[in-house]
Amino acid sequence: MTESLPATAFVRVSRFTYEPERFAEIEAMNMRISEYLIPAINQLPGILHFYAAVSPQGSAVHVSVWDTEEHAKQLDHLKEMVVIARGEAEAAGATFHPVVNYPVGWTI
Repeated sequence: MTESLPATAFVRVSRFTYEPERFAEIEAMNMRISEYLIPAINQLPGILHFYAAVSPQGSAVHVSVWDTEEHAKQLDHLKEMVVIARGEAEAAGATFHPVVNYPVGWTI
């Protein structure tokens, strides 16, 4: 069954890389930040889905689906995300890449 998304839906992708030998540290940090990011993100209007994934090969992503681009951009200013979690990730060795918001073209 295909999920119905608003025609205005956006996918937000935030990505960082790190030295693969720091995988355990990064994975533990990812779980720790979920304790305060989940409640903070759940308070934002327009969130449809959020996924956080860490690869042992040295990269991690946060992928979220929003009802509009305006709502996706809320994460650009969420203190828990841009100050606290980013600071923890950088302290663990993360190097961030630019965040990209994509309009959804199609779904399965």
